[in-house]
Amino acid sequence: MDSHGPSHCSTRIMRTNLIVVAYENSDNVDLLVTYNNVSFENQMSFSTGSGPWSVAVGDFNNDTRLDIVVVNLFSNDVSVLLGYGNGSFQNQMTFSTGFVPQSVAVGDFNSDTQLDIVVANFAGEGVSVLLG
Repeated sequence: MDSHGPSHCSTRIMRTNLIVVAYENSDNVDLLVTYNNVSFENQMSFSTGSGPWSVAVGDFNNDTRLDIVVVNLFSNDVSVLLGYGNGSFQNQMTFSTGFVPQSVAVGDFNSDTQLDIVVANFAGEGVSVLLG
């Protein structure tokens, strides 16, 4: 890998037509969307916190549109980008996590029909839970 590529990349696929990639050294995520399952639309980039490391997608505000959550390794937070349903997203909202967050999972962990976000923190603080 040359010096212009990402040193770490996280990818999650929610549907066959959406790919989100986090580049640790660029402080943004890139989104690729396909509507015909053959070719991708133009790549779009969205700002995140420092050191985006892991990503997940889900409908966090119950509007039937896909949203993105990004774990930001160096800023000790997560970025939530709410989707408009057309491949574009609102500016990020950030929420604090424990120290050095590394992994994210999404699910309805407290059975209230709202998606929750769980973040595994690398340095001593276990798990951060953000209830939907």
